[in-house]
Amino acid sequence: MIVDISDERIVSWVLEGKVFIYPTDTVYGLGCDATNESAVQRIREIKGSTKPFSVVAPSKQWIRKYCRYGKELEKLPGPYTFLYTSTAQVACNNHSGILGIRLPAHPFTAYIAQAGVPFVTTSVNRTGERPIQQIQDVPQEILQKVDIIVNVGPIRGKPSTIIDYSQDEAKTVRL
Repeated sequence: MIVDISDERIVSWVLEGKVFIYPTDTVYGLGCDATNESAVQRIREIKGSTKPFSVVAPSKQWIRKYCRYGKELEKLPGPYTFLYTSTAQVACNNHSGILGIRLPAHPFTAYIAQAGVPFVTTSVNRTGERPIQQIQDVPQEILQKVDIIVNVGPIRGKPSTIIDYSQDEAKTVRL
């Protein structure tokens, strides 16, 4: 189902375990409640990936509660993924204690804050393929496997910059 970003049902759909194609400040993402194992498994099948997924945090307070962070937190919201040592219990992380955290500068992020749960964030493509900047470029095989598509038109971004803060010294993983 294609919906407008102002659809008031988005928060309830997140909490029901729906799988979304949704906009971020960088590219379109594929996501769900990161604590819902069956929804996360659906995304793994869509992506063809067994790698850990990052999450959109519901708030900076959530990050402060579950992650070892530093001054870089001031850069959020923004086009970054920070890798942190984390104690968060999420179904999308199979990498011992390290979690990728995003807080996009996009109106969709407000729905994640309202839902109060971390939300899987991964580009809406099969692993190894290019990220998607407009819904019309999403392959039909992916469109048919998601529950909700939040279309805001073209997004002129590039994937987020990934910086690893899980070690003593920060390391840029992707620019």
